[in-house]
Amino acid sequence: MAKEKTLYTCNECGGTSPKWLGKCPHCNAWNTLIESVAESAAPTKNRFASLAKTAAVTALADIEASDVERTPTGHDELDRVLGGGIVEGGVVLIGGDPGIGKSTLLLQALDSLQRAWEAAPGRAGQRGGTFLSDAGPSQGAKAPLGGSGPRAAGERGGTLYVTGEESGAQVALRARRLGLEGSRVNVLAEIQLEKILATLDAHRPSVAVIDSIHTVYSEQLTSAPGSVAQVRECAAHLTRAAKASGTAIVLVGHVTKEGALAGPRVLEHMVDTVLYFEGDTHSSFRLIRAIKNRFGAVNEIGVFAMTEKGLKGVSNPSAIFLSQHSEPVPGSCVMVTLEGTRPMLVEIQALVDTGGPSPRRLSVGLDRDRLAMLLAVLHRHAGVACMDQDVFVNAVGGVRISEPAADLAVMLAITSSLRGKPLPKGFLAFGEVGLAGEVRPAPRGQERLKEAAKLGFSVAVVPKANLPKKNDKAFEGLTVHGVERIEEAMELARSLT
Repeated sequence: MAKEKTLYTCNECGGTSPKWLGKCPHCNAWNTLIESVAESAAPTKNRFASLAKTAAVTALADIEASDVERTPTGHDELDRVLGGGIVEGGVVLIGGDPGIGKSTLLLQALDSLQRAWEAAPGRAGQRGGTFLSDAGPSQGAKAPLGGSGPRAAGERGGTLYVTGEESGAQVALRARRLGLEGSRVNVLAEIQLEKILATLDAHRPSVAVIDSIHTVYSEQLTSAPGSVAQVRECAAHLTRAAKASGTAIVLVGHVTKEGALAGPRVLEHMVDTVLYFEGDTHSSFRLIRAIKNRFGAVNEIGVFAMTEKGLKGVSNPSAIFLSQHSEPVPGSCVMVTLEGTRPMLVEIQALVDTGGPSPRRLSVGLDRDRLAMLLAVLHRHAGVACMDQDVFVNAVGGVRISEPAADLAVMLAITSSLRGKPLPKGFLAFGEVGLAGEVRPAPRGQERLKEAAKLGFSVAVVPKANLPKKNDKAFEGLTVHGVERIEEAMELARSLT
């Protein structure tokens, strides 16, 4: 009996090598090659087909650019992250820690889509279908897909939930817990790719969820479900099916212990949108962040609260990121951060305490290296020394802030904790601080100040370039102070306290 040929496959890029190597020859990642049995020759049909629809060579100026239509999911926060809703023929990859709420949210979204279509004129009592809206989330809904009459032959419609990790009875039990009694969402418990593709072709749903892509396998490959080859090939076939039929497909992906999506990196390049679920499973709040979106803005964020009836959107996320103190406390400063197009107020807390011979520098939700740099700038240009102090900084609510506009708020919070004097009530600050001690402007500063004024804040310290125009009624009740240097900001904070 001939010995089975083995190959070594890279977990990062999916590349193969006939022998084991310490470094992948394709992506140069270390210790990522895993031994697997070589796959048998697969049929050549569609194996190298394009993932997108093909067309003749055309000059770019001759191609008509039109806004893509979107399917609202019935959840405003999810629509915000998607850029307005699900796009026809689009493929969305969503990942997150186990138990964080991926399946719950998607089942709720499918149920909303199904009920909305069945309630459309001329379709009462029918199964299937969704309705489409214009390009933006604020636009009104268009007529139901395929018109307002009965579903025509070959017309797409309906929702399909393909579960590979649970049985149909388990999905029904979860729907009952979520209060989705009488849900008409179609459910298929299957993990074989060929049967899933046949079902998609037969039922032609408008939106289908594959939960999860790591449980799906193809008979053309001999490797186990979840392997690099299976994940890559199954995702490619499902993507081709979505582009050819117009069915929007949502893939649920597993994540590694580092928090990244499991499988080859080519999986993220293959799909149109990549979403990440964030948040502590012990907390009631969840964040969905868009990492990639071909049909909308990236770095958008959606905020949800986990309730007994599933995930509910939080319309005012600033409320969960602000303190609940009845009176101001030392070491607390509020800033306005931008997540995509949304300005959010976040409380920055700092604690400065006597340290030992090796003082600690710890930050949660902020860049630790940037904290060390800000402490050096604070000492050199503002005369505030923390060399023998432990410094702890935290962004309230579990939010992660990566933009440098948080610099000024962090430094004011540290100074407030060190002096033991709170900043005044209704105080906020934002701005980037450079190594020379200058306070640089933050992007879209006017929108940040308008959000603060709307929520009743009264005093703001901002970069001088972000000062609003005089007599602007949008900032009534908010006194804005502009500063150019960090020492000016510190002196101003002392005078206000």
